[in-house]
This record gives sequence, structure tokens and C-alpha cells, in this order.
Amino acid sequence: MSEPISDPQNPNAAAQVAGQSAAASPRTAELANLKVKLRGALRQFPDFPSPGILFEDILPIFANPTLHESLLRGLELYVLEKFNGQKPDVIVGLEARGFLMGPSLALRFGASFVPVRKRGKLPGPCETQAYEKEYGQDFFQMQSDSIKPGQKVVVVDDIIATGGSAWAAGELINKMGGELMGFLFLLELEFLRGRDKLPAPVFTLLSGQEEKH
Repeated sequence: MSEPISDPQNPNAAAQVAGQSAAASPRTAELANLKVKLRGALRQFPDFPSPGILFEDILPIFANPTLHESLLRGLELYVLEKFNGQKPDVIVGLEARGFLMGPSLALRFGASFVPVRKRGKLPGPCETQAYEKEYGQDFFQMQSDSIKPGQKVVVVDDIIATGGSAWAAGELINKMGGELMGFLFLLELEFLRGRDKLPAPVFTLLSGQEEKH
């Protein structure tokens, strides 16, 4: 059995560490249970929208209020776990499914929500970033005053595939002086290696895609 931590500058250090461990354990258990519930709610559609693609349908989660609450609680716990309790000032949601999760998650943290949209969808002055798609180039925009310099930002979306759109969001955040804490997704198509393009830590709540039988 290890000795308690001793810090002459802080005689309460051992008690603080013990308290943190006790708080983390129930949080970890709760998060694991939520992940099982959310994974079980996903539906899969082979060959949609084109042959060879296994489409993950997350909409059943939003159709069930209990599952919807489980999703938000799971995301909240996951952010606290992965960022060591540090809360974001801004949640950025990617068009379009990031809009389903981002605003509600922002409320959990008392943070602002900022959408990233395709070019021409937002009014007023905007920052623009090009990114590569499978067939050509596209453009993302954010309103120029939506993020203040030094604000801590987490980017949220449903699935990371090639990573191009998330990369563009990260570039827009950097242009405005935001501090990019990381990217948070429900699922990851790991074989596409999208996370390799991203300039900050990448976290997926439900890890990779699992084919259901």
C-alpha cells in the first residue's frame, strides 16, 4: 500500500487527492453506463447514402427524452474528464448535426454556442476558411465577432470522417484568437484517419464504429 502524499507547503494535499479520486470514480462509472445506453440506441443503414457506406443514425437518441438527456450528460462528463475539469467558454457546432448537440451542451457549461456554417448562410462580417472534400473544395464561415481572443473553445460534431470540416473550424477559431481546447465527436470512422489532420486533441465519446448484426 502506498504512503499518503505529503506536501509541507500544503498539509491538506493528501485529503484533496483522495477527494478528487472519490469524485472521479462515480463519474467514471456513470459515464461507462451512459455509453452503453447510447451505443445501443444507434441504428445502422448499409449502403446509405451510397454503396459501401454504413450509415450511423443518431436520431433515435433525440426521439427519446431519456436518451437525449443521457447524451447530454455523457458529453458533459466526458468534457470534464478529458479536460481535467476545465470548462469551455464556447462550444462550436459544425453544420449540421453539431447543431443538435452544441447548444444544449453549451448551456450545461454556461458557455456560448457558435455555429459553423457553409459560406453564404450567416449574416454580417464573417471569417472564411476553405477545406478539401472528396470531390473538390468547400468553404466554412463563422461570424467575425463570435469568439473573443483567449476564450477556450471545444468543437462538437456527430462523426469525424476525413476531418476536413473540423480542421476548417479549428482554423477559424485560431483566426479569431480563440484557445482551441479540442474536438469532441460521438463516433469516429478510424480508417479515414481524420484525426491526423486536426491541430488539437480529438475525443470520441463512443470510440470507433461497431457493426451491428
